[in-house]
Amino acid sequence: MANASAHSDVPLVEEPIEVPAASGAFAELGVSENVVRALARRNIIGTFAIQALVLADAIAGRDVLAKSCTGSGKTLAFALPIVERLSSRRRPSALVLVPTRELATQVAEEFRGIAEAKGLHVATVYGGVGIAKQVKAAGRADILIATPGRLLDVLRRRLVRLNGVGICVLDEADRMLDMGFLPDVSVILSVLPEQRQTMLFSATLDGEIGRLAARFTKDPVHHEVSEKRPVVAEAVHRFVAVQPGDKVDALARELTAERDLALVFVRTKRGADRLARNLVARGFGAQAMHGDMSQPARERALARFASGQADVLAATDVAARGLDLERISHVVNFDPPADDKTYVHRVGRTARAGRTGTGLTFVTPDQQAEVARMAKLLDLHREFANGLQSKPQPRVPAGAGARHRTQPPTRRRKARRT
Repeated sequence: MANASAHSDVPLVEEPIEVPAASGAFAELGVSENVVRALARRNIIGTFAIQALVLADAIAGRDVLAKSCTGSGKTLAFALPIVERLSSRRRPSALVLVPTRELATQVAEEFRGIAEAKGLHVATVYGGVGIAKQVKAAGRADILIATPGRLLDVLRRRLVRLNGVGICVLDEADRMLDMGFLPDVSVILSVLPEQRQTMLFSATLDGEIGRLAARFTKDPVHHEVSEKRPVVAEAVHRFVAVQPGDKVDALARELTAERDLALVFVRTKRGADRLARNLVARGFGAQAMHGDMSQPARERALARFASGQADVLAATDVAARGLDLERISHVVNFDPPADDKTYVHRVGRTARAGRTGTGLTFVTPDQQAEVARMAKLLDLHREFANGLQSKPQPRVPAGAGARHRTQPPTRRRKARRT
């Protein structure tokens, strides 16, 4: 249930607690048998901490405020309650707001397997593609996943009606506010039916996020997964001292080592294109992705990357959220992130949901002081100090990438928890 009236404080029903990574079975938390079977077909067996905390309250219809880091399995924490609670055929009946097109696509894919088990339909609305086809699908969907800007556009054109929405989720709410979507989100929430369930998932619940929650939720249950460390614990964090002119050689050297998919972050769109071309010239299967590309072009780039056809993706921070591919074994900060939060989101593309991975950051002499401060905030000062003691490595000959395998070694598939 939701209420647009203001509340002075957001009630905390329970204190944040630390929960083991795997915490029991979905059925024990109220998930129906056919949905449990749909999860099992995807090798999703046990729950993660945020799911174990949220599911029972969310399935019961309570408003939820959840604080959880990237890669913690929060998508299923709201997707499962939506699928379990929907019975009305007024469409759409559930709305999920996300900050980016990539995350909208990712969340939709996560929904579809379990939604089909209940005969529910999922649609997406986001910018960068034609609006007519999206609007037609949205009108027939039970669950709508949308970015705020495009959704507000179609609402103002009266192309989609939200008067049947009984459940609303804000996913990565902190990121939406960082991107300036607070006015759009506020308008969208204010036009939804007053009697609804609202769930908000965010890396922080302070400041504007807390005020937004106080305005648009009623007696919410507060759940928080406390982290012993502010970065992904399963990742190996490495820092490598390099000279500016040697960064491409250093990257090529890393890419010739044993690995699977490598996601390489650069600061600018032009830099992503330039680096991808340079790596292709050296024999690597590389692809660029950034915000200047059309949505179809970005989707093609991601498809080539996901399949391993291009096993190196040079990307701007557009890929720092919402990208969840099991095969990403390495995240490389070719250009260091702007701050500690961006580092967490970048490196969070690997070592997700219990898997391992490597986060590698190149540091030039003029960047050492800034990166040192970030590493200290992330409790990575030892890894940073060890990295600066590394010795220069020999140059990598041109064409070395052609000798690097493009197919990963065969590995036994493990049951995963999302």
